[in-house]
Formats: sequence, C-alpha cells, structure tokens
Amino acid sequence: IQQKGDAEYTFDSDRGSLQSEICREGGEKGRECITLRMHSTRLFEAMQKRGFYCALPMDPSRTHIACKKIPQT
Repeated sequence: IQQKGDAEYTFDSDRGSLQSEICREGGEKGRECITLRMHSTRLFEAMQKRGFYCALPMDPSRTHIACKKIPQT
C-alpha cells in the first residue's frame, strides 16, 4: 500500500479464516497478491484507517471487498 497508495485493492478470505489475501489491481505488473495473517474485518478497518473506501461489489455472487483511496481535498 505504501508503494502505490492510489491503486485499487481487493481482499478476500474464507468465513472465519485468520488469513486474508489482498491484491493490488492493475499497474505495470498486473495483479499482485499477498496473503496476510489478518482476519478480514481487521483488514477492512486497517484499510479505512489508511483513507480507503471499501465496499462489496454489486454482483452478489462475488465475495471480495474492493477498496479505493478517498481523494484528499
């Protein structure tokens, strides 16, 4: 996140899992993902504290959460 704070991020995990996968979308390397030992609710909170707006996708069959940086005015 420190490298590309303005990128779009997605994260997903199995229900109740202590691990989450977070991915940086786009960029020159395409999609880059890492696995963190962090419950998805804690990851959601951490992204919001860093100034991201996170939401579920419109498609109800998708389970990931997408996060975009809130522009600073």
